[in-house]
Formats: sequence, structure tokens, C-alpha cells
Amino acid sequence: MEDNFIIANKKFNSRLIVGTGKYKNFEETAKAIKASEADIVTVAVRRVNILNKDEPLLMDYLDPKSITYLPNTAGCYSSDEALRTLRLAREMGGWRLVKLEVLGDTKTLYPNMIETIKSTEVLVKEGFEVMVYCTDDPIMTKKLEDVGACAIMPLGAPIGSGIGIQNKTNITLIKEQSLVPVIVDAGVGTASDATIAMELGCDGVLLNTAIAESKNPILMAEAMKHAVISGRKAFNAVRMKKRKYGRASSPQSNLI
Repeated sequence: MEDNFIIANKKFNSRLIVGTGKYKNFEETAKAIKASEADIVTVAVRRVNILNKDEPLLMDYLDPKSITYLPNTAGCYSSDEALRTLRLAREMGGWRLVKLEVLGDTKTLYPNMIETIKSTEVLVKEGFEVMVYCTDDPIMTKKLEDVGACAIMPLGAPIGSGIGIQNKTNITLIKEQSLVPVIVDAGVGTASDATIAMELGCDGVLLNTAIAESKNPILMAEAMKHAVISGRKAFNAVRMKKRKYGRASSPQSNLI
């Protein structure tokens, strides 16, 4: 049975999405992303070099023709900032598939959902296909879907925290009600966190710091690739029922 990962009517092979920030250099970035086998990479538009031709460009290391660039609004704290950033991204590279995040607090980096919903509605009307970073609140995520988000991206935990998914119940509720892909975004610290996200039924996982800040980013990227694949296979296989008491795995009849 086919198990396709489709965002905005486009099919992707990998359910792992990776960021391009925090690496030592572009060489390491490219090697890690190659090891991850991700089809989509996020790029913070506000932090990318587009003017200084004397400095290296990410595109020199990651060919936009062979991998999908996902411009994002990292560092934006208002709807106006986010809208301006993504309109600039479309002018620069013609990108319509984008990741929206509007932060509400510099300490927790939690999203401002009022500004996020407002921005999503405007961007959709302007023809963008919007993947949205959001809280793990089923009511808020449903509202985002209602205004046209093409993917819901609830946080597992605060950005860059690496503490793993903190509210499995809410993530499960969001997935059960959503008609668009649900992708855990933020909080993943190691491979088991990514596997848990997939075992909950999520369609994908987005992460950056867990790879970039590990001691061996290339090896961790490969681990994340296998973690996402393994978690998805386990979800599709449907796990055994949990039991309160033990049950022998060998037959209990006709014993010697």
C-alpha cells in the first residue's frame, strides 16, 4: 500500500524536514542534509545572505533544483514583519510554499497565535501555500486549517530546547482532526523523539538544532533519517495493545 507524503499537492520522499541554521559552515550543512536525505530544507529569509557577493551563498552548496527550499519567517514577532519577509522571498526566488512563524515571546519562542492566524489568512489570499508553526492547541490548529493552512506544525516543546514532545495527547488530538499534514516542529532533541512523533501518527518532523548542535551532525542526521522511517513503519504496522499484566509469548496448552 502506498504511503505518500504530500504537501500542497506535491509528493515528497522523505518525511524529515531539516533546517539550515547553527552549523559551523555551509560545508557541514550540506553534508548533514545529504546524510538526512531530506527533500525539504528551511531557510530563514531574514538571516540569509543575498547581497554580499563576496560571502558564500547557501545555494552554492544546496542546489534549489534538487531540494525544496522552504523560506521561513524565523525571528519575526509581528504579522507585518512576517508578511513583508515572505513577500520578499517570493520576489527573490518565486517561492509560494513557505513556512510561517510569528513569535510572541523572546524567552520561550512560543508563537503568537493571534498574529499567526491573521498572517495565514492574508498569505493564503495572496496565493501562498502556508505551512504554519503553532502551539499544540487543537482549537488553534483547527482555526489555521479553516483559514487555509496547507500544513499544521505544532511544537513538541520550545524551539531549540531538545526536550522532546511534552504533550502527546494534544499532538494526537490535532492529528485526528486534521485534514492537512501535521508535522511536529521544535523540541526534538534526539532520534527517539522523532520516532515518537511519527508513532503518534504525525506526517513528518521538522528539526534543526538536534542535528546542528550534536557532536557529530552528519551521524545525527543519518540517525534522524532512520528514526523517522522507523516511527512511520511502526505507526503503519499498528502496535500491540498495552496490558496491565504479563502474558506468555509461548502457547499454554499441551505443555510437557
